[in-house]
Amino acid sequence: MAAARLDPTPIIDAVGPYADTVATLEDRAAGYRDMIGFLPPRVEARLHLTGALDPTILDMQEKVRAHAIENSAFDPKQTQLMLFGMLVVELSDAAFMHGVAARKAGATWAELQSVVNLAYVFRGVSAANRGAEFIAKIIDRERAAAATPTPN
Repeated sequence: MAAARLDPTPIIDAVGPYADTVATLEDRAAGYRDMIGFLPPRVEARLHLTGALDPTILDMQEKVRAHAIENSAFDPKQTQLMLFGMLVVELSDAAFMHGVAARKAGATWAELQSVVNLAYVFRGVSAANRGAEFIAKIIDRERAAAATPTPN
């Protein structure tokens, strides 16, 4: 399941090009690609839009995100499992991306399910259903990636 790509042309036409002088758009996107394997469309929209209209706040957002996610208290797998669980409790579709990141960091299917089980305790069947849906989508994504031949 590949993420849909954003066409930045309407944003650029409406508000102008990316204007952040602290980091390039590609540098900003690289952290997400490293963590998840792709740049989520909503994040890409924020980078383009906020990078054009208010590069200062974009830099602050990215610094806070990096500070929180890339901390020394937890390893990347633990961080991504916690984020997955927090987002499952919220029934947020962003849980999918952090589930992907958790798998990329070494999480097992059983660990993802255990997180969903914890979410169920506080959010109920809705969290159990959404969590199972997210895990199934991650399984489909991994299966599709394994079936796709790599270019020579």
